[in-house]
Amino acid sequence: MPMAEIEGRKVALSNLDKILYPAAGFTKGEAVHYYASVADAVLPHLYGRPVSFLRFPDGVEAQRFFAKHVPPGTPDWVTTCKVHRSGGKTGQQVLIQDLASLIWAANLAALELHTPQWRIESERQADRIVFDLDPGDGDGATVLDCRTVAVWLRERLAEDGFTAHPKTSGSKGLHLLAALVPTDSHAASAYAKTLAREAEAALPDLALHRMTRSLRAGKVFVDHSQNSWAKTTATPYTLRAKARPTVSTPVTWEELEAARTPDDLVFLASDTPERLQQHGDLLAPLLDPAQARPLPS
Repeated sequence: MPMAEIEGRKVALSNLDKILYPAAGFTKGEAVHYYASVADAVLPHLYGRPVSFLRFPDGVEAQRFFAKHVPPGTPDWVTTCKVHRSGGKTGQQVLIQDLASLIWAANLAALELHTPQWRIESERQADRIVFDLDPGDGDGATVLDCRTVAVWLRERLAEDGFTAHPKTSGSKGLHLLAALVPTDSHAASAYAKTLAREAEAALPDLALHRMTRSLRAGKVFVDHSQNSWAKTTATPYTLRAKARPTVSTPVTWEELEAARTPDDLVFLASDTPERLQQHGDLLAPLLDPAQARPLPS
Protein backbone atom coordinates (compact mmCIF):
# COMPACT_ATOMS: atom_id res chain seq x y z
CA MET A 1 0.00 0.00 0.00
CA PRO A 2 1.54 3.34 -1.02
CA MET A 3 2.23 5.88 1.70
CA ALA A 4 2.33 9.65 1.36
CA GLU A 5 4.19 11.86 3.80
CA ILE A 6 2.08 14.92 4.50
CA GLU A 7 3.25 17.54 6.96
CA GLY A 8 5.33 14.92 8.75
CA ARG A 9 2.51 12.34 8.89
CA LYS A 10 2.49 9.08 6.96
CA VAL A 11 -0.88 8.64 5.26
CA ALA A 12 -1.80 5.33 3.63
CA LEU A 13 -3.36 5.63 0.18
CA SER A 14 -5.22 2.70 -1.34
CA ASN A 15 -7.17 1.78 -4.47
CA LEU A 16 -6.66 5.19 -6.02
CA ASP A 17 -7.82 3.90 -9.41
CA LYS A 18 -11.20 2.78 -8.05
CA ILE A 19 -14.01 4.63 -9.81
CA LEU A 20 -16.30 6.29 -7.26
CA TYR A 21 -18.49 8.24 -9.70
CA PRO A 22 -19.23 5.75 -12.52
CA ALA A 23 -21.16 8.22 -14.69
CA ALA A 24 -18.18 10.57 -14.70
CA GLY A 25 -15.33 8.06 -14.42
CA PHE A 26 -14.11 10.00 -11.37
CA THR A 27 -11.74 7.97 -9.22
CA LYS A 28 -10.78 7.91 -5.57
CA GLY A 29 -7.40 9.28 -6.55
CA GLU A 30 -9.15 12.27 -8.12
CA ALA A 31 -11.21 12.74 -4.95
CA VAL A 32 -8.03 12.73 -2.86
CA HIS A 33 -6.42 15.19 -5.28
CA TYR A 34 -9.52 17.41 -5.14
CA TYR A 35 -9.43 17.71 -1.35
CA ALA A 36 -5.69 18.39 -1.43
CA SER A 37 -6.23 21.16 -3.99
CA VAL A 38 -8.91 22.95 -1.93
CA ALA A 39 -7.44 22.28 1.51
CA ASP A 40 -6.57 25.91 2.23
CA ALA A 41 -10.23 26.86 1.74
CA VAL A 42 -12.00 23.91 3.33
CA LEU A 43 -9.83 23.37 6.43
CA PRO A 44 -10.77 26.65 8.16
CA HIS A 45 -14.46 25.70 7.83
CA LEU A 46 -13.76 22.25 9.31
CA TYR A 47 -11.45 23.39 12.10
CA GLY A 48 -12.85 22.71 15.55
CA ARG A 49 -16.09 21.19 14.24
CA PRO A 50 -16.82 17.49 14.82
CA VAL A 51 -17.15 15.87 11.40
CA SER A 52 -19.78 13.41 10.25
CA PHE A 53 -18.68 11.43 7.20
CA LEU A 54 -20.70 9.96 4.39
CA ARG A 55 -18.44 7.20 3.05
CA PHE A 56 -18.82 5.49 -0.30
CA PRO A 57 -16.04 2.88 -0.46
CA ASP A 58 -17.58 1.23 -3.53
CA GLY A 59 -18.76 4.41 -5.21
CA VAL A 60 -21.79 6.65 -5.13
CA GLU A 61 -24.06 4.04 -6.72
CA ALA A 62 -23.29 1.48 -4.01
CA GLN A 63 -23.94 1.31 -0.28
CA ARG A 64 -23.09 4.36 1.76
CA PHE A 65 -21.87 4.45 5.35
CA PHE A 66 -22.71 7.26 7.74
CA ALA A 67 -19.83 7.62 10.19
CA LYS A 68 -20.37 9.87 13.17
CA HIS A 69 -18.10 7.89 15.47
CA VAL A 70 -14.35 7.58 15.04
CA PRO A 71 -13.76 4.92 12.34
CA PRO A 72 -11.85 1.78 13.34
CA GLY A 73 -8.16 2.01 12.53
CA THR A 74 -8.03 5.80 12.78
CA PRO A 75 -4.38 6.86 13.19
CA ASP A 76 -3.48 8.18 16.61
CA TRP A 77 -2.39 11.50 15.09
CA VAL A 78 -5.93 12.27 13.90
CA THR A 79 -7.52 14.60 16.44
CA THR A 80 -10.69 13.34 18.12
CA CYS A 81 -13.00 14.87 20.70
CA LYS A 82 -15.76 13.92 23.10
CA VAL A 83 -19.17 15.09 21.94
CA HIS A 84 -22.38 15.08 23.93
CA ARG A 85 -25.35 13.41 22.30
CA SER A 86 -29.07 13.15 22.95
CA GLY A 87 -30.18 11.45 26.13
CA GLY A 88 -27.08 12.45 28.07
CA LYS A 89 -24.82 10.10 26.11
CA THR A 90 -21.36 10.95 24.83
CA GLY A 91 -19.27 9.74 21.92
CA GLN A 92 -15.96 10.36 20.20
CA GLN A 93 -15.81 12.17 16.87
CA VAL A 94 -13.11 13.20 14.43
CA LEU A 95 -11.84 16.76 14.08
CA ILE A 96 -10.18 17.42 10.73
CA GLN A 97 -7.59 19.96 11.81
CA ASP A 98 -4.88 19.58 9.15
CA LEU A 99 -4.08 18.46 5.62
CA ALA A 100 -2.96 14.97 6.65
CA SER A 101 -6.30 14.29 8.36
CA LEU A 102 -8.20 15.63 5.35
CA ILE A 103 -6.33 13.30 2.98
CA TRP A 104 -6.77 10.40 5.39
CA ALA A 105 -10.54 10.98 5.31
CA ALA A 106 -10.56 11.27 1.52
CA ASN A 107 -8.74 7.95 1.28
CA LEU A 108 -11.58 6.40 3.29
CA ALA A 109 -13.88 7.55 0.46
CA ALA A 110 -15.44 9.98 2.93
CA LEU A 111 -16.73 11.99 0.01
CA GLU A 112 -19.18 14.11 1.99
CA LEU A 113 -18.14 16.08 5.07
CA HIS A 114 -20.87 17.46 7.33
CA THR A 115 -20.41 19.71 10.36
CA PRO A 116 -22.57 21.40 13.03
CA GLN A 117 -23.01 25.15 13.46
CA TRP A 118 -20.82 25.17 16.58
CA ARG A 119 -17.20 24.46 17.50
CA ILE A 120 -16.12 21.93 20.08
CA GLU A 121 -14.73 24.57 22.46
CA SER A 122 -18.24 26.07 22.65
CA GLU A 123 -20.39 23.01 22.24
CA ARG A 124 -24.02 23.84 21.41
CA GLN A 125 -23.14 27.55 21.03
CA ALA A 126 -23.97 28.29 17.39
CA ASP A 127 -21.62 30.68 15.59
CA ARG A 128 -23.55 30.71 12.34
CA ILE A 129 -27.15 30.62 11.16
CA VAL A 130 -28.02 28.38 8.23
CA PHE A 131 -31.01 27.89 5.96
CA ASP A 132 -31.15 24.90 3.62
CA LEU A 133 -33.39 25.86 0.70
CA ASP A 134 -34.56 22.61 -0.83
CA PRO A 135 -36.69 22.39 -4.00
CA GLY A 136 -37.30 18.69 -3.45
CA ASP A 137 -37.22 15.91 -6.02
CA GLY A 138 -39.44 16.20 -9.04
CA ASP A 139 -41.82 18.66 -7.39
CA GLY A 140 -41.60 21.42 -9.98
CA ALA A 141 -39.43 23.92 -8.10
CA THR A 142 -35.74 24.41 -8.98
CA VAL A 143 -32.67 26.12 -7.59
CA LEU A 144 -33.84 29.28 -9.38
CA ASP A 145 -36.89 29.29 -7.11
CA CYS A 146 -34.53 28.79 -4.18
CA ARG A 147 -32.77 31.94 -5.34
CA THR A 148 -35.99 33.94 -4.97
CA VAL A 149 -36.42 32.73 -1.40
CA ALA A 150 -32.72 33.34 -0.68
CA VAL A 151 -33.02 36.97 -1.78
CA TRP A 152 -36.01 37.46 0.51
CA LEU A 153 -34.11 35.91 3.41
CA ARG A 154 -31.05 38.02 2.65
CA GLU A 155 -33.09 41.20 3.01
CA ARG A 156 -34.85 39.95 6.12
CA LEU A 157 -31.57 38.97 7.77
CA ALA A 158 -30.13 42.37 6.87
CA GLU A 159 -32.92 44.01 8.86
CA ASP A 160 -31.44 42.31 11.92
CA GLY A 161 -27.87 43.23 11.02
CA PHE A 162 -26.79 39.95 9.42
CA THR A 163 -24.94 39.58 6.12
CA ALA A 164 -26.09 36.46 4.29
CA HIS A 165 -23.70 34.38 2.21
CA PRO A 166 -24.97 31.82 -0.33
CA LYS A 167 -23.54 28.54 -1.49
CA THR A 168 -24.94 25.76 -3.59
CA SER A 169 -25.87 22.63 -1.70
CA GLY A 170 -24.08 20.57 -4.32
CA SER A 171 -27.42 18.89 -4.91
CA LYS A 172 -30.51 20.79 -6.09
CA GLY A 173 -30.77 23.68 -3.67
CA LEU A 174 -28.99 26.49 -1.90
CA HIS A 175 -27.59 27.10 1.56
CA LEU A 176 -27.68 30.53 3.13
CA LEU A 177 -25.34 31.28 6.03
CA ALA A 178 -24.67 34.24 8.33
CA ALA A 179 -22.04 34.73 11.05
CA LEU A 180 -23.52 34.77 14.56
CA VAL A 181 -22.06 35.83 17.89
CA PRO A 182 -21.88 32.48 19.72
CA THR A 183 -25.39 31.88 20.96
CA ASP A 184 -27.23 28.97 22.52
CA SER A 185 -28.30 26.71 19.66
CA HIS A 186 -31.88 26.61 20.92
CA ALA A 187 -32.15 30.38 20.53
CA ALA A 188 -30.54 30.27 17.09
CA SER A 189 -32.97 27.53 16.05
CA ALA A 190 -35.95 29.49 17.29
CA TYR A 191 -34.83 32.58 15.38
CA ALA A 192 -34.29 30.62 12.16
CA LYS A 193 -37.71 29.00 12.50
CA THR A 194 -39.31 32.43 12.91
CA LEU A 195 -37.70 33.67 9.71
CA ALA A 196 -38.71 30.50 7.85
CA ARG A 197 -42.31 31.10 8.90
CA GLU A 198 -42.05 34.72 7.82
CA ALA A 199 -40.70 33.62 4.44
CA GLU A 200 -43.71 31.34 3.98
CA ALA A 201 -46.07 34.16 4.91
CA ALA A 202 -44.34 36.60 2.51
CA LEU A 203 -44.03 34.09 -0.34
CA PRO A 204 -47.01 31.77 0.19
CA ASP A 205 -46.95 30.38 -3.34
CA LEU A 206 -43.27 29.50 -3.15
CA ALA A 207 -41.82 29.09 0.35
CA LEU A 208 -42.72 26.45 2.91
CA HIS A 209 -41.35 26.11 6.43
CA ARG A 210 -42.95 22.73 7.13
CA MET A 211 -41.39 19.44 6.02
CA THR A 212 -44.74 17.82 5.12
CA ARG A 213 -44.21 16.11 1.76
CA SER A 214 -47.81 16.56 0.64
CA LEU A 215 -47.42 20.36 0.80
CA ARG A 216 -44.15 20.62 -1.09
CA ALA A 217 -45.13 20.30 -4.75
CA GLY A 218 -43.74 23.30 -6.63
CA LYS A 219 -42.40 24.90 -3.45
CA VAL A 220 -39.09 25.53 -1.73
CA PHE A 221 -38.72 23.98 1.70
CA VAL A 222 -37.00 26.50 4.00
CA ASP A 223 -35.26 24.00 6.23
CA HIS A 224 -34.33 25.74 9.47
CA SER A 225 -33.77 22.52 11.43
CA GLN A 226 -30.04 22.38 10.75
CA ASN A 227 -29.56 25.10 13.35
CA SER A 228 -30.25 22.47 16.01
CA TRP A 229 -27.15 21.54 18.00
CA ALA A 230 -27.66 17.92 16.95
CA LYS A 231 -27.86 18.57 13.19
CA THR A 232 -25.17 19.10 10.58
CA THR A 233 -24.85 20.80 7.20
CA ALA A 234 -22.70 19.98 4.19
CA THR A 235 -19.38 21.74 4.73
CA PRO A 236 -18.35 24.40 2.21
CA TYR A 237 -16.39 22.79 -0.64
CA THR A 238 -17.40 19.24 0.25
CA LEU A 239 -17.99 16.82 -2.59
CA ARG A 240 -21.52 15.47 -2.87
CA ALA A 241 -22.50 11.93 -3.77
CA LYS A 242 -24.40 12.64 -6.97
CA ALA A 243 -23.97 11.16 -10.44
CA ARG A 244 -21.19 13.68 -11.07
CA PRO A 245 -18.67 14.97 -8.50
CA THR A 246 -20.57 18.12 -7.63
CA VAL A 247 -19.35 20.46 -4.91
CA SER A 248 -21.16 22.57 -2.33
CA THR A 249 -19.84 25.81 -3.77
CA PRO A 250 -19.90 29.37 -2.41
CA VAL A 251 -21.29 31.77 -5.00
CA THR A 252 -21.75 35.51 -5.33
CA TRP A 253 -25.15 37.15 -5.33
CA GLU A 254 -24.32 38.41 -8.82
CA GLU A 255 -23.81 34.82 -10.00
CA LEU A 256 -27.14 33.85 -8.53
CA GLU A 257 -28.86 36.74 -10.26
CA ALA A 258 -27.22 35.94 -13.59
CA ALA A 259 -28.21 32.25 -13.58
CA ARG A 260 -30.76 31.42 -16.25
CA THR A 261 -30.97 27.65 -15.87
CA PRO A 262 -30.38 25.29 -12.91
CA ASP A 263 -27.25 24.00 -14.65
CA ASP A 264 -25.73 27.46 -14.32
CA LEU A 265 -25.50 26.77 -10.58
CA VAL A 266 -23.92 23.31 -10.78
CA PHE A 267 -20.21 23.27 -9.98
CA LEU A 268 -17.92 20.25 -10.22
CA ALA A 269 -14.67 19.32 -8.51
CA SER A 270 -12.82 20.39 -11.64
CA ASP A 271 -14.31 23.91 -11.39
CA THR A 272 -13.39 24.65 -7.79
CA PRO A 273 -9.64 25.36 -7.84
CA GLU A 274 -10.09 27.96 -10.59
CA ARG A 275 -13.01 29.54 -8.73
CA LEU A 276 -10.84 29.82 -5.62
CA GLN A 277 -8.14 31.53 -7.65
CA GLN A 278 -10.71 33.94 -9.05
CA HIS A 279 -12.81 34.68 -5.96
CA GLY A 280 -10.86 33.41 -2.97
CA ASP A 281 -13.05 31.92 -0.25
CA LEU A 282 -16.37 33.72 -0.57
CA LEU A 283 -17.35 32.38 2.86
CA ALA A 284 -14.27 33.76 4.63
CA PRO A 285 -16.45 36.37 6.42
CA LEU A 286 -18.05 33.52 8.37
CA LEU A 287 -14.64 32.92 9.95
CA ASP A 288 -14.12 36.53 11.03
CA PRO A 289 -15.44 37.22 14.55
CA ALA A 290 -15.75 40.90 13.63
CA GLN A 291 -18.42 39.97 11.08
CA ALA A 292 -20.59 38.11 13.62
CA ARG A 293 -23.76 39.73 14.86
CA PRO A 294 -25.99 38.89 17.85
CA LEU A 295 -29.56 37.74 17.60
CA PRO A 296 -32.04 40.60 17.87
CA SER A 297 -33.23 41.17 21.41
